[in-house]
Amino acid sequence: MPGSVQNAAPATVLPQSMCRAFARLQEYPIIENEYRNGESQRSVQSTTSRKRWRLAKRLSPTALEALRDFYDARRGATEPFYFYDPYETSPKFSHDPTGQATAGRYTVRFDSEWSQSVGLGRADVSLELIELA
Repeated sequence: MPGSVQNAAPATVLPQSMCRAFARLQEYPIIENEYRNGESQRSVQSTTSRKRWRLAKRLSPTALEALRDFYDARRGATEPFYFYDPYETSPKFSHDPTGQATAGRYTVRFDSEWSQSVGLGRADVSLELIELA
């Protein structure tokens, strides 16, 4: 069918050392109409939340290099991959590098461009992951 979009088909998994560097955010998408008199009208777009993960800690040079290599291999936000949320895996904080385990596994992509600042011995990187359908 013309105009159809294929579902994301991840081929790899974010390394375990990187899964622990992200903080989780949830948002519930809504449609909001605001009127001139100050009233607003809202309706829910989805019954489930859309999850995001934001890089939450400074990285050592080796962790920075590993993340940058993974980011470049995915061509930035172009290619999807699996991400294991360590709090949702069974048992907790377990990781499946093959991507076969489904507990805590999300199909995600990078949701931002690579941005970094480097200090003495550590690097601050600004990155987000976003859950795909």
